[in-house]
Amino acid sequence: MSTTGSTTSGKTTARSTTTRVTKNNAIKLLTEDHNKVKKLFKEFEKLSKKNDEEGKEELATQICKELTVHAQLEEEIFYPAVREAIDDDELMNEAMVEHTSAKDLIAQIQSMAASDPMYDAVVTVLGEYINHHVEEEQNEMFPKVQKSNMDLEELGLEMAERKEALVED
Repeated sequence: MSTTGSTTSGKTTARSTTTRVTKNNAIKLLTEDHNKVKKLFKEFEKLSKKNDEEGKEELATQICKELTVHAQLEEEIFYPAVREAIDDDELMNEAMVEHTSAKDLIAQIQSMAASDPMYDAVVTVLGEYINHHVEEEQNEMFPKVQKSNMDLEELGLEMAERKEALVED
């Protein structure tokens, strides 16, 4: 097992092509969104215990915005590419139905005031729903995507650009 100084650069190149995950990797972008929203829901729970209506309403607005942008990215860009690559209509159809239900809860939250007795319950149920959806994506969908021949870097770049445009709106 002898190595020479000249093979070091070869190893680096080989390693970077097989394990390369950049900031624009589609799965990495989506996972970062998932983690961010999980933290926001935990923060909402703390504010709820303090009965901080203004803080809750502000945070719920941020949660709804984050989820709306995330769902739009998945529906416009990620899911169509995944549906084609993994050939699992059942999984993809279920993900779309979950998005529809989440959007319904988001609409309810957006039409309510934090003083509404049902407000915390609707936000909590949305959080539970999102946690379930995230687990399915990360444990079922993402592993299938990683085994496929999808270009996650190119897809991630497209998603990052679209996200930037959506956040500006």
